Amino acid sequence: MTAPTRNGLIHDAVRRDLARLAAALDPWQDGDRARGARLERAFADLRRELTHHHEGEDAHVWPFLAGTGVGQDLLAEMESEHEAMSAALAATAADLATLARTGAAADAEAARAVVGHHLDHEEEALEPLLRQHEGTAEWRAVTAKLRHRSPGDAGCFSAWLTDGIRDADRAALRATVPPPVTGVLTRVSGRRHARDVAPVWREPVRR
Repeated sequence: MTAPTRNGLIHDAVRRDLARLAAALDPWQDGDRARGARLERAFADLRRELTHHHEGEDAHVWPFLAGTGVGQDLLAEMESEHEAMSAALAATAADLATLARTGAAADAEAARAVVGHHLDHEEEALEPLLRQHEGTAEWRAVTAKLRHRSPGDAGCFSAWLTDGIRDADRAALRATVPPPVTGVLTRVSGRRHARDVAPVWREPVRR
């Protein structure tokens, strides 16, 4: 099996949190506004990371692929899917804001379906093309731009990415980022995620 790329690791983390959100909402005890507020906060963290990821693709990855001869039709499909995801995530955020105010159940399945479709499409259509450029100076320049974040932002990203990460994904991450670096970022700069977000996903679902 081919080791996941950094892009694949991010996709896995997105799927993980969307699955967590769906599990937290089904079933739902009406009136639990405090729990709704915590889920709203946790989803905002996921939405922020996914938005940052897609902005990086729009600014750096798509132009790189266009320069290698990838068809504009395919890149236009990806951009259209980004727009659809943005709308679906905004709708889910609005539902969760209502949940936090009223405690009435929200539905995350629409966002999960739209996001999942795009992640699958991107991995099937673009990952093989990107792998052809791994190790080249041009692709290293692109990944350097994608990874450029403030220490605090990088720490939150690292904590989010590694929260509940699968063993195979952790091994792939270690191949690209030294474990001491990941550890420092997660424990020091990623404390906000560990304090405010990760515990929300570990709360038992009320049946």
